[in-house]
Amino acid sequence: MSSHDKTLKLVTNLDRGAIEKRLGEARSAAQSAGLSDVAGALAGIEGASGAQIGEKVKNALKGLAGKPDHAGIAGLLELVEINLPNLK
Repeated sequence: MSSHDKTLKLVTNLDRGAIEKRLGEARSAAQSAGLSDVAGALAGIEGASGAQIGEKVKNALKGLAGKPDHAGIAGLLELVEINLPNLK
């Protein structure tokens, strides 16, 4: 993420494509920030089941715990977490 935090709009109707897009953004941001554990947790999300994606998001959020400098990435992941029930 840039040095300026982006404001995330609370959206609860993301479809699979939008969820995967947000996860890709979070993975890229984590890679750019040198958070290889978080980026690795988000690998292989394309086409994964809702339960698998949920587990990956939880693991990535655990990797971000205690890292307030990366709140933007955590925000993206929390947005995805809210939308996980939309995965079919």
